[in-house]
Amino acid sequence: MDQAVKEWRRLQRAALIATRETMSPDERKTITSAVATRLDAAVATLGSTVIGLYWPIKREINLLAWGQTLMQSRQVTLCLPVVVAPKTPLEYWRWTPGETLKSGVWGIPIPGEREVLLPDLMLAPVVGFDRANYRLGYGGGYFDRTLASLAKRPAVIGVGYEFSALETIYPQPHDIALDGVVTEQRGMAAG
Repeated sequence: MDQAVKEWRRLQRAALIATRETMSPDERKTITSAVATRLDAAVATLGSTVIGLYWPIKREINLLAWGQTLMQSRQVTLCLPVVVAPKTPLEYWRWTPGETLKSGVWGIPIPGEREVLLPDLMLAPVVGFDRANYRLGYGGGYFDRTLASLAKRPAVIGVGYEFSALETIYPQPHDIALDGVVTEQRGMAAG
């Protein structure tokens, strides 16, 4: 990756995460509710039955309660992404809210038992995103590596805050566009 793009991405990441940190709990709650409503519509449209959530870190939108409600109301199965080895694709392990978790890479909670599933819908937290649905993440490349490794690609929706919209993330050859991005102001398709 070009050094200038790498530095630009690093600076954007830091600025966007800092903005998330300034949000009040009430702002985050309102935004989470709006995002959950938009995701309900996406799940209904897609007919998803196995949903790959994420464990929220660094003030990402917390969809764990939404997932639990969805699991009870629509009979879906939930799973969480797990880093099984550095620089390898993620595995998605079945997760039931309330079950015992253990600490994974970077201290992110993961299911206590390894039961690998292939979601038909993956939700990918975004630090930033652009109008072409490219995702700016934390820089490890795990979501892109995972998508590149799958023979059958699930629907992939980015989840983030509207203020995280960028003109471009300067996508590189290894970056893979999402199918859409959901924020408090936009539904499944970006724009």
